[in-house]
Amino acid sequence: MSAAPLLQVEHLSKSYGGVHAVQDVSFSLVPGEMLAMIGPNGAGKSTCFNMVGGQIPAGSGRVRIDGRDVSGLSPRQIWRLGVGRTFQVAQVFKSMTVRENVQAVFASRESGWGFLARAGSAHRTEAEAVLHLIGMADFADRPCADMAYGDVKRLELAMALANDPKLLLMDEPAAGMAPLERVELMGLTARIAKERQIGVLFTEHDMDVVFAHADRMMVLNRGRLIAEGRPEDVRQDTQVRAVYLGEGLVYDQAAAARRASA
Repeated sequence: MSAAPLLQVEHLSKSYGGVHAVQDVSFSLVPGEMLAMIGPNGAGKSTCFNMVGGQIPAGSGRVRIDGRDVSGLSPRQIWRLGVGRTFQVAQVFKSMTVRENVQAVFASRESGWGFLARAGSAHRTEAEAVLHLIGMADFADRPCADMAYGDVKRLELAMALANDPKLLLMDEPAAGMAPLERVELMGLTARIAKERQIGVLFTEHDMDVVFAHADRMMVLNRGRLIAEGRPEDVRQDTQVRAVYLGEGLVYDQAAAARRASA
C-alpha cells in the first residue's frame, strides 16, 4: 500500500500583472521520496518553490503538509510544522562556529527571536549529534568564515536537519559546488531522507545530480507542469527534450558514473 502524501500542491497559480509565473500546478510528495523540480530559466520553478515554503503568497490554489492547509502561513510558521529549507546561496552565521550555527537552530525552536543569546550555551549535545550525522563532528569548533563553500553547504543541511523536518525544501543544493562535492552532498541527503523518511523537494540545474538522486522529477515550462514521473521516463518525453534542447537534459550515465568515482 502506498504511503499517504506528505506534501500536496493543488492547482497552484501566481501572476504578476499579465505575466503568469505559475499556472495550475499540482503534485504530491510522499515520506522518504526525493522529488526534483526542473525547468529552463523563467519556467516558474523559484516562484512555485517559494509558494510551497511560504516566502511568496499563492495567487490561487492550496499547499497541504500532512493534510494541513498551510496556504497563507508565514515561512516561520511553516518551519515550525517540520519543514526544513536550504537556499541556492547558503545561509549561515559566518561570525559563529559550526556548532554554534546548529545550536542556534535548536535555540530558535524554543525562544523565538531571542535564540542568538543562547546559541553558544544551549543544546550542545544535540548539535554535535547532528554534526556527526552529516560527517562534520571534527569541524564543530571551526569558524564558518574560514570554511570552504562546500563545507558551508553541508552545514546549511545540518541546520535544516536540526529542525527535525518531515519535509526538506532544497533550492539548487549543488549550486557553487565542485562536481565531487555535489555527488557527496546529494548522496548524503538521499541516505538521510530514506533513513528518516523525510520528503525532499529540490530544484536543480545539474542534470547529473537530478538523474542520480531523484526518485521522481517534474518539469515546468512557462509556468506549467509539462511532465512528471520517473527520471528515465521523463528523459524520453519528446516535449521535455524539445524544451531542454541545448540545455543538457540528455544524460550521459557512463560519464556521470566516471565523475562520481573520480
